[in-house]
Amino acid sequence: MQTYLFVAAIVAVIVGIVHSTLGEILIFKKLRTSGVVPTEPAPPLQARNVRILWATWHLASVFGWAFAGILFTLAQDSGPVHIAALNATIFAFLGGSLLVLIGTKGRHPGWLGLLAVAALVFLSSAT
Repeated sequence: MQTYLFVAAIVAVIVGIVHSTLGEILIFKKLRTSGVVPTEPAPPLQARNVRILWATWHLASVFGWAFAGILFTLAQDSGPVHIAALNATIFAFLGGSLLVLIGTKGRHPGWLGLLAVAALVFLSSAT
């Protein structure tokens, strides 16, 4: 079992849960009158823009969980695609971390969780 990858997978799952949960509480709760999908506009955004923003918000969590599944698998077995999958994961999480860091001027803590996953995966490939 590759410990760094296992821990990276757990961190990725936690980041996704926190991301979706806090997004619902802090952002989308105010834009929802009923149902699951928010339907209220948030000027300058129209209602349709809010709906796609909501879907995209949660899509990021789903993608994070998909990467977590890959990391759980790689933590147990190093097959022929191991290095390519690790490099893609490092690039995705590091790139996401930088986007959040730059886009929020470091005020959104999500960049730390994404950077932690990238660092753990990198450390696993260095051992």
